[in-house]
Amino acid sequence: MTTVDLERIDRESALALHRTMLVIRHFETTAGELFAAGRLPGFIHLSIGQEAVAAGVCAALGDEDYITTTHRGHGHCIAKGGRVLEMMAELYGREGGYALGRSGSMHIADNAVGILGANAIVGGGIPMAVGGAYAAQLSGRGQVSVAFFGDGAVAEGVLHECLNLAALWRLPMVFVCEHNGYAEMTPVSAHLANPRVTELAAVYGMAAQQVDGNDVGAVLLSAREAVARARAGDGPTLIEARTTRWRGHFEGDPQRYRPREELQAMTERDPLPAWRAALVSSYGVAEEELDRMAAEVAAEVSAAAEQAEAMAPSDPAGLTRFVYPEAAR
Repeated sequence: MTTVDLERIDRESALALHRTMLVIRHFETTAGELFAAGRLPGFIHLSIGQEAVAAGVCAALGDEDYITTTHRGHGHCIAKGGRVLEMMAELYGREGGYALGRSGSMHIADNAVGILGANAIVGGGIPMAVGGAYAAQLSGRGQVSVAFFGDGAVAEGVLHECLNLAALWRLPMVFVCEHNGYAEMTPVSAHLANPRVTELAAVYGMAAQQVDGNDVGAVLLSAREAVARARAGDGPTLIEARTTRWRGHFEGDPQRYRPREELQAMTERDPLPAWRAALVSSYGVAEEELDRMAAEVAAEVSAAAEQAEAMAPSDPAGLTRFVYPEAAR
């Protein structure tokens, strides 16, 4: 159950948060099943268990705001307004995908809703988001830029360079660390001298917040505060969202590096039933309404997967199209 003041979140917003998390969960579980069945090419990295971070942060943003994400970015893209059909088609390697089936899971982008792109390089999206924040500052249109990254990126030099520049130039920027305790297969104790990520902010003179990343209400309120600060010209914020990654680093990872008890305990912190309980007890939402919502979302994602699989595969003959300049037609 959430511990935040729910009077600060209206009923419509509360229901929207739940629906977003449902879409992410169904998309990820469907993708996992399709991959296990050998129907999706390449690799996929799922964010099951981390839905509250994506849903809560992106609910504080508008279409005009920017995000960059990671190799584990399906949830962020969905929460920011990415279209499920085009995302699924991209995973299938179909012409109807966001990048004509050429980028796959780890490089989805949609400029129409401010998704500057997912990035397979650890920490690679952070400077892109800083660039977005700098452009927003120069344009004066009031946009905010958000960089999602994991605790594995905290030890990367690029993060520290970006924290410094964002603070120095007072950029409209929010850094969101999804701290799930693992950098690929390496526990945080083996790769970070100080696992308290928010303490980095003091070095650069920026605001910081640590939040329960499995409590979508808490994430939303934290993000609203950080986004408001950025829009007001008061500089960047570092949010450390403590969360749980249920699946392995990639699909097929046997997770032998994690204690079985740890994996079992994760389901007890599932953000979806926790928020559902809050909707029923604090907002008076009927169980039947939530069941209908879950069924509708499941049907939508399943339909998108079926449509995507039926699309034409990406054509190898057009491999260099959009890579080199083309003559005017």
